[in-house]
Amino acid sequence: MEHVVHRFVLRIGYRGRFARRSAAPLILMTQRRRLDLHLAEQAAAAGADFRDGARVERLSLEADGVTALVGSSHVRASYVLGADGANGIVARAAELGDGIVCGVALEGNASFAVLDPAPYVETAWVELGVVPGGYGWVFPKGDHANLGVGGWLGEGPQMRAHLERLVRAHSFDPAELRDLRGHRLPMRPLGAPAARGRALLIGDAAGLVDPLSGDGIYEAFVSARLAADAVLAGRPEAYESALACALDRHASASWTAKRAADRFPRACFWSARAPGVFDAVAGLLRGDFAHPSDARGIARAPLRALSRLARLAPPVT
Repeated sequence: MEHVVHRFVLRIGYRGRFARRSAAPLILMTQRRRLDLHLAEQAAAAGADFRDGARVERLSLEADGVTALVGSSHVRASYVLGADGANGIVARAAELGDGIVCGVALEGNASFAVLDPAPYVETAWVELGVVPGGYGWVFPKGDHANLGVGGWLGEGPQMRAHLERLVRAHSFDPAELRDLRGHRLPMRPLGAPAARGRALLIGDAAGLVDPLSGDGIYEAFVSARLAADAVLAGRPEAYESALACALDRHASASWTAKRAADRFPRACFWSARAPGVFDAVAGLLRGDFAHPSDARGIARAPLRALSRLARLAPPVT
């Protein structure tokens, strides 16, 4: 963990903005490469045969097991858990992934040696109404800030221009960005299959990116635990129902909010300013409750209004 976020700044069209603070942490920030290294070390310590850089060339699913060509080695196992991302081989081999909707994101890092850190201390910036199907962000990470934009897959050719606008809006030179990286954001429609036979998909491979935030770490951890439980119990058929029970209610609310934010960003901005709404959002971020309808008090009216607005937006295809 490199940074703890207690404060949000929400801005619309790089113009009007408001800020809210929470006494309790809202987001724990880290760099993905450090998280991945920690997970790999923990897996190896637990007895996993960790093969860094070994590519899965072939994968064959059979009634009684799975065989794969991993680098130059032939491997056989009872099950395969596909954690190989949006373009992985496991989903293709299992003929899974139909119906997944993809977004796209582009991000880079700005050192606090050249970017003034003061506006970003304990603060996440979210920019609404600047990218169709998504948003812009600035997140603090240790000695630098991560600046990025995400939106619908069709925005891919415009992502560099979207990112440059974001960077300039934060008084930074786009030429100073480092570690520039683009990636796809696979989003699973509710009810889409995530397993077939002895193959179970987890995380991005299953399309478990949150439709509203574009994040997928929580969903990756939850799906990994549920898949492992199903395999250890010898009941892989139980995985999909457990996954739906754990994630679908929140995902449904995220799809609703995404439609509203995409079609009516200004209404979402003003609703977010309403009394009680930030506390409800903070509760969702911290996992205090799973769905906006669980919120109580004065936040319920503006949240219901957003839900009604979402019904006016065209369906995601």
